[in-house]
Amino acid sequence: MFRKIDDKTYASPQIGIAEVAYAKALGIGMIINNRPEDESDDQTPGADIEAAAQAASIAYIAIPVSHAGFSMPQVEAMQQALAQAGDTPVLAYCRSGTRSTLLWALAQARSGMNPDEIASKAADAGYDISPIRATVDMLATQAN
Repeated sequence: MFRKIDDKTYASPQIGIAEVAYAKALGIGMIINNRPEDESDDQTPGADIEAAAQAASIAYIAIPVSHAGFSMPQVEAMQQALAQAGDTPVLAYCRSGTRSTLLWALAQARSGMNPDEIASKAADAGYDISPIRATVDMLATQAN
């Protein structure tokens, strides 16, 4: 269920309480919720995931991204969360894992990672960044 994007980042579709325990067993030290509350009736509320994460000594951050797209404050928040995690593995989730991966890609580009490397890592995890590739390229150029 968790797809490894790079050495410290995983993306996932919606998780439940049981997946928090699985994340802990994998050594995940931070969970990033990229799903807005009440997006669908079947999603586990963020507060429940946060409580389970805290009980498992896993940091929890909510950076909700709607289907409307990404904003620079969301990209900056993701970049800060990844930096805060340091070398600790991170799990980011949304409905399918796509928004989490795209937000990861934008944050990495803003940090100066090579866009081709970003695209390759995302593709290896089963995600396509082509909808945001121009923005990834722009952010990477600005980071240099």
